[in-house]
Amino acid sequence: MSVHELKSREAKTMPHIGASIELAPKQAIESQDLPGLFPAGSRVYITDIGTDSVDTLTAAARRVHDLGYKPVPHFACRRLTTRQALETRIRRAAEEAGVTDVLVIGGGLERPAGEFNSTMQVLETGLFDRYGITEMGVAGHPEGSPDFSEAVAVEALRLKKNFGERTGAKLRIVTQFGFDADHFIAWAEGLREAGIDLPVHLGVAGPAKITTLIKYAAMCGVGNSITFLKKNALALTALATTHSPEGVVGPIERHVLENPTTNIKQIHVFPFGGIKKASEWLVERGTWDSNTSSPIAAAQ
Repeated sequence: MSVHELKSREAKTMPHIGASIELAPKQAIESQDLPGLFPAGSRVYITDIGTDSVDTLTAAARRVHDLGYKPVPHFACRRLTTRQALETRIRRAAEEAGVTDVLVIGGGLERPAGEFNSTMQVLETGLFDRYGITEMGVAGHPEGSPDFSEAVAVEALRLKKNFGERTGAKLRIVTQFGFDADHFIAWAEGLREAGIDLPVHLGVAGPAKITTLIKYAAMCGVGNSITFLKKNALALTALATTHSPEGVVGPIERHVLENPTTNIKQIHVFPFGGIKKASEWLVERGTWDSNTSSPIAAAQ
């Protein structure tokens, strides 16, 4: 029996945490594979890199919703222009696409495109609550960020936790992807020890060739992941061949199983090798049940 077969057998027999996935707006609108591809109610994140119109972003969320999934559009704060434009986007997402859940992130621009410099500024507008959006993901950075120190990042997450407690918003932390499971686990547990007990959804790359993973890691600025990939080139070349990221997900699930009080609740899949391949992997390993009407741990 091959290593891949052993890992697949282990994955199928152990308890699983849930999974969400993300799409580009064009994929959400045009993909012919999308109907029935994910379990009903799955969180489907819709990216915002600043090049799509409000019409496009709304249409993407509407199709995801109409297919029976839960659309989670990104709001990249430093890419936003005015409060009025923000309200228009939120209103249309809620009223035209049934959005009740969002991911609010910094946006990565060195200079803000408009009025907003940070996630907290956008949250404090109260506009999400006004339109009935009370579930919110905020960004986590297990590998750090070139834009701020770890201490600043922890304090920002503490402010967001306090915001949730003040307003009743249901917040969670969604991280960038990476390949070092032990580091991701230690980071999440460190947050809990610092008093930040928000649910954590750890980002993982779906099945893809190693060259594709390195390209996206470079584009997304996760430098430690590139280093980890290169140090583990042999193992990850095999990983790319078998299209099974069990080396990352398996240790995370074992940690959750052995530590019931952990704040790690789900994985969030970046489908760099394609949404069909990512979905097939999640079904094959038992994270998603293709015969059920709801995903595992959908509400966490």
